[in-house]
Amino acid sequence: MIWFKRIGLFLLVNALVIATISITSTLIFSIFGIQLPQGAQGLLILCAIMGFSGSFISLMMSKFIAKKMYGVQIIDPKTDRQDLRWLVETVHHLAKSAGLPALPEVGIYDSPEINAFATGPSKKNSLVAVSTGLLRNMQQDEIEGVLGHEISHIRNGDMVTMALLQGVVNTFVLFLSRILASIIANSGNRDGERGSPMTQWMLTMLFDMVFTILASILVNYFSRRREFRADAGGACLAGKEKMISGLKKLQAQFEMIEPDNGGVSTMKISNRSSGFRALFSTHPPLQERILRLERGS
Repeated sequence: MIWFKRIGLFLLVNALVIATISITSTLIFSIFGIQLPQGAQGLLILCAIMGFSGSFISLMMSKFIAKKMYGVQIIDPKTDRQDLRWLVETVHHLAKSAGLPALPEVGIYDSPEINAFATGPSKKNSLVAVSTGLLRNMQQDEIEGVLGHEISHIRNGDMVTMALLQGVVNTFVLFLSRILASIIANSGNRDGERGSPMTQWMLTMLFDMVFTILASILVNYFSRRREFRADAGGACLAGKEKMISGLKKLQAQFEMIEPDNGGVSTMKISNRSSGFRALFSTHPPLQERILRLERGS
């Protein structure tokens, strides 16, 4: 039931984003008198504008949204708490080792779950945040392995890469939805007659949702590939044994948690979904990640 609730929330948010961008684009074009080429070419340009706008707006707001969503508190590097000072110093040490052009902000948020994530619009403007549950349940070597993984995400430019991929996916989702809705709405009409605008709009929204769900399978597949790469990067930065030790501690903790996190959860270290639901997971199974590191692949 939790999974279906999250799917419903996902669809609602997606519909609102698409509707907002669509209305905004239409208003801007009308106000400034922007004319697009007619036919499929013009529609494709419009869909690209909407698709990449939504993706890059999300990217630019990623740090702000993460802070508000999780209640992340930025840690003062000069804090009196030794554990938090160690956390900041470790992140900054790993960031320097990775050659980042700027040190990430380091934050903590109150949650019993064992989690950490990296986000931000660029390598010069990033955030690494960890949960209080992670600090309580992991040894320093294990935490360092996890932090190395997150720093690797920043070094690899994963936030920008996934934003570009999402922009391309959004473009084709919007384009195909509108083409298919137009064909169906206008089918069976006399020459020159157009179908009901309301029918076409409802079909467009329906296809937007359906194609977005299908497209998320592709996006999440690439997300899982990036996780393997970040694991390898974390092993290089923090040490292979620390990376493996951190993942094994996570595996032991997640095996005690029921039910799983759900197929469309975000900013999670691990998804425990299997079968069809695994297609919607942003992270590979922990066991597979551990095996890859142990085999050196």
